[in-house]
Amino acid sequence: MDPRQMAAMAEATRLTRQGRLAEATALIQQTLAGPAVTQPAPDAPSAGEETGSTPGRDPDPPPALRAGEGTRLGRVPSGWVTRRRILPGRGARGLRWPGRAAAPAMTRPAGRFDAFSYTNAAGTRAYRLYVPAGYTGGPLPLVVMLHGGTQDAATFAAATGMNDLAERQAFLVAYPDQPPSANPGKYWNWFAPGHQRRDAGEPSLIAGITRQVTDRYRADATRVYVAGFSAGGAMAAVMAAVYPDLYAAAGVHSGLPYAAAGDVASAFEAMTQGPPRPGRPPARPLPLIVFHGDQDAIVAPANAAGLIDHVLAAASPDRRPGTPPAAVTRGQVPGGHAYTRTCYQDPAGAALAERWTIHQGGHAWSGGAPHGSYTDARGPDASAEFIRFFNEHPAVPPAR
Repeated sequence: MDPRQMAAMAEATRLTRQGRLAEATALIQQTLAGPAVTQPAPDAPSAGEETGSTPGRDPDPPPALRAGEGTRLGRVPSGWVTRRRILPGRGARGLRWPGRAAAPAMTRPAGRFDAFSYTNAAGTRAYRLYVPAGYTGGPLPLVVMLHGGTQDAATFAAATGMNDLAERQAFLVAYPDQPPSANPGKYWNWFAPGHQRRDAGEPSLIAGITRQVTDRYRADATRVYVAGFSAGGAMAAVMAAVYPDLYAAAGVHSGLPYAAAGDVASAFEAMTQGPPRPGRPPARPLPLIVFHGDQDAIVAPANAAGLIDHVLAAASPDRRPGTPPAAVTRGQVPGGHAYTRTCYQDPAGAALAERWTIHQGGHAWSGGAPHGSYTDARGPDASAEFIRFFNEHPAVPPAR
């Protein structure tokens, strides 16, 4: 958080406590609309740098695109420059993390990273879609990734390295884009009641994108997931709460619980102090993985506990969150951050949620690309852990 943000947040807190909500709201909106990145975003690459494509190369689209894929935006050549991901030698179970390369190796996945849009009564949203080179029309998993404020689909894809994982593990990735016309800072409006409901506002647009990709690419409907960072993480929690039939599991990095706020002023309070108590848990729980730095100065770490409480409350017969953790393990990234992984089970003993606390971590995607937009390469690899967790939690197909 830069000094301008810190000063504005302190003043907004004072105004809120005095009951001057209109003034506090105006100040927060003005602050969020301005530049507020804690790390420089990647330089905008040229088309060749961004895509890793050969000049003049324009391969035929896969069958799903030839059949029609919503509204196609300006064509983006295939591929994406990403860093090489380092996966745990034994997965999260062993919590043994190999050393990371001293510098990121640039790779050029052969898949496609194209631009499209989706329109419904709530408006239009552009999105980027990564399709791995091995796609032949068969049912692949789909991960919907929601960027944070001041980011966009392309910078978020580069920061998380999710496209590289998708190429190696064969899944689709969709990145809805929040335009400045919807929020000056490109934040998802997770705090507004009109965007916290099923079949309305931004949730309806994100769900529409999800269904469009699922239908056109014949994605595996039992392996559709939603994840996000910061404001995108908060919106991922909204999507999990209002569309539990559409997604099999969710991932929230540095985000907030569903319905933690009802306007800009209460959003600011939830961000700085944690969610209100008691919270409003979703009606039906989805398996959830949460990452959060314990030194996050933008979104209070208490929100990670609130997210877990919501899932546990929704899974409990009496809707109370007091489920003790099933396992707590600790690890250390060589030369990087220590972390604690806490696992929870539902009343039947099935794995339900994981909370990863990154010690000395701030408001940044853990294990992200060095010098990326809001990333910290010294943490455990959140992207790899999200995908590992998702793979462990397919949806139960409906009875026929």
